[in-house]
Amino acid sequence: FIGTLNRHFFIPIYNLLTSWGIAAGWVIFLMTIITKIILSPVMFKQHKLSAMMRVIRPEIDEVNAKFKDADAMKKQQATMAVYKKAGVNQMAGCLPAVLQIPIFYALFRFFPNNLDLRGQSFWFAKDLTAYDDVIKLHFNIPFLGEHLSIFAIACTIVILIYTILTSGNMQQPQAPGMPNMKVLMYIFPVTFLFFLNTSASGLSWYYFVSNAINIVIILVIKYWILDEKKIHAQIQANKEREPKKEGKFGKKMREMMEKAQEQQKVQGKK
Repeated sequence: FIGTLNRHFFIPIYNLLTSWGIAAGWVIFLMTIITKIILSPVMFKQHKLSAMMRVIRPEIDEVNAKFKDADAMKKQQATMAVYKKAGVNQMAGCLPAVLQIPIFYALFRFFPNNLDLRGQSFWFAKDLTAYDDVIKLHFNIPFLGEHLSIFAIACTIVILIYTILTSGNMQQPQAPGMPNMKVLMYIFPVTFLFFLNTSASGLSWYYFVSNAINIVIILVIKYWILDEKKIHAQIQANKEREPKKEGKFGKKMREMMEKAQEQQKVQGKK
């Protein structure tokens, strides 16, 4: 599938744009925009879901307070009931992340292996198929090497900004004994620096542009497109409707949770 994605999407787009005499770095910039336009309907649904979750946050907080001392399974069931009543599908928020996985691996193979990109310079990079080593160190940093890539640093910064803007949508409180998810969210962008520092600068440039566009999209949707009052009205309308017939997936999840709850009760009696 990864090879197919490159052969039938990224390579044809790259060849088309380069045939117009556009510099390689700006070709990557335009490829990023084209990819974002194609994924925009999915991204819009994700941001709408985030807005809906912000609206129902007080109800989620009430559930967390009510089931503070209850077992995690009961709390999860009550939380899912709130989402279902409000018409919020949490699984829909996973789709953009799932779509990004094959795109990332396709580009990870595309940039260093594209012969047409070899020797093509752009800003700090002398070769877009290799890392830029403008900042040379006189010592070796484990997993980083003896240099720092400016493209990798810039990409890490915009990913961190994007993470900060989206971290406010996290709903669940911290469970005792579990790692702090928000801290992990902030650590994750830093790990990109270690990965991208020795990767093709073309890949770092692509993801810098991609996440910069994500930031612009979030701000535009938040302040000019989505109206949280209308979303609140939509949620209230969803609550007043007759509950939808339980789907196969929802039924399976409910049965699994009930089974796990029964097992907990049996273990508690022993």
